[in-house]
Amino acid sequence: MKKLITVLLVLSASFVNAQAFKGKGDVKLQVGATMQEYATGIVTTADFGLGENISVGGSIGYLLNTTDAGGTPKFDDRFDAKFRFNANIGNVLNISEKFDVYPGLDLGLRNFGAHLGARYFFTDGFGVYTEAGVPLAKYNTNAVGYERFNNQFVFQIGASFNL
Repeated sequence: MKKLITVLLVLSASFVNAQAFKGKGDVKLQVGATMQEYATGIVTTADFGLGENISVGGSIGYLLNTTDAGGTPKFDDRFDAKFRFNANIGNVLNISEKFDVYPGLDLGLRNFGAHLGARYFFTDGFGVYTEAGVPLAKYNTNAVGYERFNNQFVFQIGASFNL
């Protein structure tokens, strides 16, 4: 019983040190699943802290499973890359040091959009995240079939890492 209590105390101490966004110099890597109408895939994002509440970065996504009729999508229909800008407001909301909320804008190969995300860190190096994004201005407003991929509402969920 003493060993169990000791282990629980050590683990709880590691949770106390977790911090979702540290400000300037902070680097986050996120890997997750992306879901949108007729497609699911994988996405990787990286964010670099420029100030107390500002970060920039990029994301790369690839759709693995597509179910829309009309043939087989090409690589460029499945692939997307974006430049991101985030306003990390977890400390402004004063919820918890382990929790961060970040609204942001992104400029990608298919659109200019906005996203809203949240991440929670269990330890100093590992956490989970979720994010939802929408296009604000599409490069091809008459997109049909596979051209709509990566150019619509998207939901992401996955793991977040401090680097």
